[in-house]
Amino acid sequence: MSKSRQDWRLSLSRRGVLSGGAALTLTGLAGCGRKEKTAEPPPTPDGPPQGSLEWAVAGPWRAQDKARDAARHPMETLRFFGLQPRMTVVEFWPGGGWWTEILAPYLDEGGGKYVAAGFQTGPGADPSQGALMAAFQQRFTNDRRLYGEIELSAFGPTSGPVTTAGTADLVLFMRNIHAWMAAGIAEKAFADAWAALRPGGVLGVEQHRLGPEEDQDPAAANGYVQEAFVKQLAAEAGFAFVAASEINANERDTKDHPFGVETLPPMGLTAPRGSPPDPTFDRSKYDEIGESDRMTLRFRKPE
Repeated sequence: MSKSRQDWRLSLSRRGVLSGGAALTLTGLAGCGRKEKTAEPPPTPDGPPQGSLEWAVAGPWRAQDKARDAARHPMETLRFFGLQPRMTVVEFWPGGGWWTEILAPYLDEGGGKYVAAGFQTGPGADPSQGALMAAFQQRFTNDRRLYGEIELSAFGPTSGPVTTAGTADLVLFMRNIHAWMAAGIAEKAFADAWAALRPGGVLGVEQHRLGPEEDQDPAAANGYVQEAFVKQLAAEAGFAFVAASEINANERDTKDHPFGVETLPPMGLTAPRGSPPDPTFDRSKYDEIGESDRMTLRFRKPE
């Protein structure tokens, strides 16, 4: 890498940070018992045992998202991270809820807890992020029969704890580190994850992977991040590296796409973000590549 860590920090500071604002209220994060469910989730008489991870991944409520399982490998990825049914799991920036629709039913059935640390909203925040959080809440908090009681918190430039300190068993960073680098809050993300995890807890990372021979853009404008840089951020926060997996590798990804990683599926940009789609843009080779090449890393908070 051609830039020093000091240069990266200086460059990131010039980028600015995401607009702050009041965090979403944490719902019953301490001293609050789980509410009884009013009914059982939809039965799957011919499928995997109810409450198993296989059941959650195969769930009919995932009908619109199952097509991406071949690229995202949810079963293998979550098993690599060591997911267990009674865990407290915190996912930073769950977006539209691709992982939520697996994790929330699974943890609810098993007696665990799912915490969604979404975008920090409030005055001055990105309106699109606020709209996404509103849609997330509408979808997942209004169906307790299936998803249980999802706890909502927030992560952003001035956010507080994502959950009660030292109570999480697993924290997930799923393809968001590049956005935090652009906003100057990547180091805060690792620090907040450290604070949330119990000793021995696991940080699971999935991230678009830049080749080791490439220079790391401190703002990760193309969406790709060097594996060594992620490991360095984790080590600086106090984490111990445990293992890496090639579950989500894609050797077809050349990582030199005109609109960065978002040129690839599922975003499939045909013009720069914010511009109208270009109907003349030939997407064929990018669709053939498929989803990005991604690192999958497991870290541990030492005992």
